[in-house]
Amino acid sequence: MRTLFLQAPSFDGFDGGAGSRYQARREIRSFWYPTWLAQAAALVPDSKLIDAIPHRIGLPEILRQARDYDLAVLHTSTPSFASDVKALEALKAANPRLRAGFVGAKVAVESQRSLAASDAIDFVAGNEFDFTIKELAEGRDWEDIAGLFYRDGDGIVRQNQPRAILEDMDRLPFVTPVYQRDLTIENYFIGYLKHPYVSLYTGRGCKSRCTFCLWPQTVGGHRYRTRSVANVIEEIRWAQRAFPQVQEFFFDDDTFTDDRPRTEAIARELGRLGVTWSCNAKANVPRDTLKIMRDNGLRLLLVGYECGNQQILHNIKKGMRIDVARAFTKHCHELGITIHGTFVLGLPGESRETIEQTIRFATEINPHTIQVSIAAPYPGTALYRQAMENGWLDTDNADLIDASGVQIAPLHYPHLSHSEIYHSVEAFYRRFYFRAPKIAAIVGEMVRDPQVMKRRLRESVEFFQFLRHHRQTAH
Repeated sequence: MRTLFLQAPSFDGFDGGAGSRYQARREIRSFWYPTWLAQAAALVPDSKLIDAIPHRIGLPEILRQARDYDLAVLHTSTPSFASDVKALEALKAANPRLRAGFVGAKVAVESQRSLAASDAIDFVAGNEFDFTIKELAEGRDWEDIAGLFYRDGDGIVRQNQPRAILEDMDRLPFVTPVYQRDLTIENYFIGYLKHPYVSLYTGRGCKSRCTFCLWPQTVGGHRYRTRSVANVIEEIRWAQRAFPQVQEFFFDDDTFTDDRPRTEAIARELGRLGVTWSCNAKANVPRDTLKIMRDNGLRLLLVGYECGNQQILHNIKKGMRIDVARAFTKHCHELGITIHGTFVLGLPGESRETIEQTIRFATEINPHTIQVSIAAPYPGTALYRQAMENGWLDTDNADLIDASGVQIAPLHYPHLSHSEIYHSVEAFYRRFYFRAPKIAAIVGEMVRDPQVMKRRLRESVEFFQFLRHHRQTAH
């Protein structure tokens, strides 16, 4: 079947790509690659991937192209679902013979409910959907395709057996050829990564049990299943030739450092290739491993600190100790490894005092840049179940974003309101960045590199627009 893979239009600047961790508009515009969609597209010959928002492709143009396809596969998420349903309905209206459905964590955990949202939705795929979609595109009988939930000819919803989790990750083709074929890589940018960058996965799953984290609890699982070192390096070699303009490769595995011997082996091979690279890491990597990574081209680690209060870290099953995180950060500073630190406000156990503790912790360990998010209870996560059981989440806030696509504070506690959590984000950013040492460091970086100056000036404008939006929001 002629197959279209689509990340549909949504809010302007909505960072909801299939590889994205943060499905909302951010305080600074950023776009992750739609890696999950690209992975499935790589399995379907002559398919096409459209990532509408970074490429500024509107729905009218997509509807025009949709007439040429038999099958449409749309990635969706909890925040974008209502908008994505409208896009799918428009596709079906423009091409009545089109079979169309959704993939993604949202429909994997709420399959029946998602299909009930519109009669236009023909199917949804559960969990790891790569080979489910491949078999769908091959024209197999739908009743024989594992992992498929679908509406039959009589309009009755059918549920097939679950698809077994993929063990041999080397069975997956490279995603970078799909990037080259269908995407403009310069349209993807993240404030803390060099531009242009390319991101991809070298494995799926995460050993950590964080109660709020969406992907391990819905799609990837808690075993880190990995591609072989040789397979990863072969794709990087291919991408080096295909994208000579790339300044940095980012490994988007939930926790790339979970398998330290493999991390060190890949690092050494990357060092031989002479590439600059970055990855997600937990704040527990020993100094010896950090040094091997740094000596072989590592530039930056994206680290989920989440909170500066040990009890909250226990509450969310982070499996991290504050003292270990402090030592890890000190080692990174000493070795010259840049850190983009991420923090979450409003997790179970949060109070005015713990928010203050986290802000102080962030300023003390002083990562190069930070991201401050609001706790988001995605369906399928332990945090969601906990929030529903305890009355922390009400239906008015279940979409997790406001009318313009910016994240709200969906959770509230008897001692801490929605608005207190929401406005603490602005306070966090101000106190972290508007310190004399931090301002001096940023100005020095801008003076040394004109490209950094251009990017920081653009981000500053976006950041102040974000702060203004916060003040105008009554939530």
